[in-house]
Amino acid sequence: MKSPYILLLCILFSAGLSAQIKDKLSMKDQQAIEHFKNYKKKNYKRFDGNIVATDTEVQFINKTFYYEKSDAITELILKEGLVFPQLLTDFQMQKFMDESTDKTQKRFLKLQKDPRAGFDVNNVSIKVSEVSFLGSDPKIKRFKMISKDRRISASLTYFIELTNKEATEKTSVENFIKSAKLTHIYQAEID
Repeated sequence: MKSPYILLLCILFSAGLSAQIKDKLSMKDQQAIEHFKNYKKKNYKRFDGNIVATDTEVQFINKTFYYEKSDAITELILKEGLVFPQLLTDFQMQKFMDESTDKTQKRFLKLQKDPRAGFDVNNVSIKVSEVSFLGSDPKIKRFKMISKDRRISASLTYFIELTNKEATEKTSVENFIKSAKLTHIYQAEID
C-alpha cells in the first residue's frame, strides 16, 4: 500500500525540482534565449584609440568604465577594446532610431547639435559574466553585461556575443577573448 504513495511522492518531487531549474532563469535570460534563436551577426570594430587602465577603471579617451578589481573577464573585455562607451552610445542611439515610432522625436533628435549626447554612456560600472545557457559552440561565447549608472540607480542588461574562429573546446576564456571579435549586442527589454 505504501509503494503507490511513495511512487506518487517521488514523481511530484521530481516534477517540482524540474520546474525549479527552469525558473532559475530570469525573464531577461529567457528573452535572450529567444533572441539568439533568430538574430543577425554584425562585426563591430575594436576601440582604436588610446586605452588607459587602472585596477578598477578603463578610460577610452574621455569616457570611463568602472569594474570590480577581482573581475578578470570584465577587465579583459574592456582592456581589449571589445566593449567601450562610444560603442554603447552608438548602439543606444541606433536602437532608438530603429524602434521609435514617434516621428516628432526623431526630427527633434536630428535638429540637435550633438544627437549622441542624449544617449551618452559614460561613468558606468560594468559587470560581464559568461552565460553557458546561450550556446555550446566553442567558437562563440556569449556574455551577460550589466551596465549600472553610478549617478542614478538604473541599470541596463546587455547580452554580447564574441566570436573567435580559431577557438577550440580547450581554449581558455582569456585566450578566447584576446583573439575574439564582437559580433552581436542585444539589450534586454525588462529591467
